[in-house]
Amino acid sequence: MGAAILGNMRFTVGWLYPDLMNIYGDRGNILTLLKRAEWHGLEPNLVELGRGPAPSEMDDVDIFFFGGGQDREQALIYDDLREFKHEPLRRVVEQNGAQVLAVCGGYQLLGHYYQTADGQKFDGIGMIDVTTQAGKKRFIGDVVVRTEIDGLSPTSLVGFENHSGRTFLGPQAKPLGKVMVGHGNNGSDGTEGLVQGNITGTYLHGSLLPKNPHLADYLIGRALTRRGGGALSHLDDSAELAAHGWILQRAQRR
Repeated sequence: MGAAILGNMRFTVGWLYPDLMNIYGDRGNILTLLKRAEWHGLEPNLVELGRGPAPSEMDDVDIFFFGGGQDREQALIYDDLREFKHEPLRRVVEQNGAQVLAVCGGYQLLGHYYQTADGQKFDGIGMIDVTTQAGKKRFIGDVVVRTEIDGLSPTSLVGFENHSGRTFLGPQAKPLGKVMVGHGNNGSDGTEGLVQGNITGTYLHGSLLPKNPHLADYLIGRALTRRGGGALSHLDDSAELAAHGWILQRAQRR
């Protein structure tokens, strides 16, 4: 592990609805962001953003994490997201440069709408140019993505998907990558996830960041630019990348 070069800069992760939007190991993303921030010489801090009015600490968040949940959990946070979190989140992301990592249900709710199998439409908060419709078949299994993020090495991302939503990107959105194994956004156009402005959306659970440390550092590095932070230190990711490689090989054999 290389020497940290950022000093003791504070680094804050904001976890949206940790009690409800937290399935399929998504808590591992929080642990990875906090631990890697510490290894890079930062002072990690976690703010849990549950239901109710947004606390003042929301303005200090560098990266928001918005995880997945079942339909019941998504329904429980739906009104709260629109009433209390939408505008503060938009302000911090679009004006202050905070990053967002949204997985599955969180990814869907940041879009324009989610339409159920019986045609009922739930408006999202429209921070990303995507729409989602329920499909008849559930997509479950390993996913390998060839990312389109410039400079990310390795270029592969690995994870696990478990969703029935079919998400389609609008013209303002770019895919996180191309699906090499699995189904991705909708199982038809070969895309997985989204990158739009400071928001990264994906269906990759399992959890995503422990097995993709290069993506974790990409998000941390982008978040630090709002504080004038410098380059991240070099970390020994041999164990993490070995796990990444094993999953990559397993998925490609199927």
